[in-house]
Amino acid sequence: MKKLLIPFIVVVVTVFSGCTKDDSTTTLSAKSYLTLWNPCESVTALEEYVNDVTNPSSKNFIKKEDRIATFDMDGTFVGELYPTYFEYNLLEYRALDDPAYKDKAPADVKEAAQDIRDFVRNGKALPSHFDMKHAYAAAKAYSGMTLSEFDAYVKAYAAKPANGFSGMTYGQSFYKPMLQVFEYLKANGFTFYVVSGSDRYICRALTESIGIPSNRDEELIRTDELIIKNLKTNKVKQISQEIGKVPVLSFGNSSGDCSMHNYCLSNKTYKTAVFMLIADDNARDHANREKALNLAKQWRENGYHVISMKDDFKTIYGEGVQKTEFKF
Repeated sequence: MKKLLIPFIVVVVTVFSGCTKDDSTTTLSAKSYLTLWNPCESVTALEEYVNDVTNPSSKNFIKKEDRIATFDMDGTFVGELYPTYFEYNLLEYRALDDPAYKDKAPADVKEAAQDIRDFVRNGKALPSHFDMKHAYAAAKAYSGMTLSEFDAYVKAYAAKPANGFSGMTYGQSFYKPMLQVFEYLKANGFTFYVVSGSDRYICRALTESIGIPSNRDEELIRTDELIIKNLKTNKVKQISQEIGKVPVLSFGNSSGDCSMHNYCLSNKTYKTAVFMLIADDNARDHANREKALNLAKQWRENGYHVISMKDDFKTIYGEGVQKTEFKF
């Protein structure tokens, strides 16, 4: 039977949810879920918040349907230091190494991929506004693939060993303590949404293994057109458009998440809380600790709770994963 091929415009935005359990008036303890966390301010703040807003007797009680939490992906619950974003690594491979594509890659796609390679291997700074340059190049690089073909392509690359680590593939590079936050929130009646600047279908391929549903039409075809890059204030626009409610919880790790956080804090109906994760663990991850500590100070001044990977996480990627030198 001939496939139905429908032109598809690449939208670099991801907003999709995890499921919640049946409604309950009993708050479930963080101690039962957050077993990979050390005692810390961030866990205390999250537990006190959840206990308060799920207590029907509290003035801050939030109805289950309004318990909305938003999460950035890269650097918030998925690794981004191997040595850069997964989607950047993927484009570099696609345009410069993939034997089935590299000889026919357009010049601007190759140029963007080379920018990534020069940054990764030689420390050369990425060009100004590279996020958009990458987005346009990536739209072209995967044009013509059906969604099922692209899903398989992403998963094949995700099965490769993660650069800079032993005992882990790219597709396994989840921050294990943050995955426990998902389960804790679900158990207490929250719905969480992943709001990422990475390609929607890369996000879906990566997060499928942790139980986030990926509704998609396998026969749609990607085109080379880009509509939006889901960063900064665009995250607020997409949350408003696709969720239709102001979140009450927000989790991120960079300045690109500040607009999303501030949108959450602007909720005039319910009590809110926001969290910023800092990559300050240079023993277990490829982190710039000095930069991370400076950011922590800034985030606290902004009214955000800070999650320290070094101090708060008992493990990052799980037992058996070790930081190694990068290989090129």
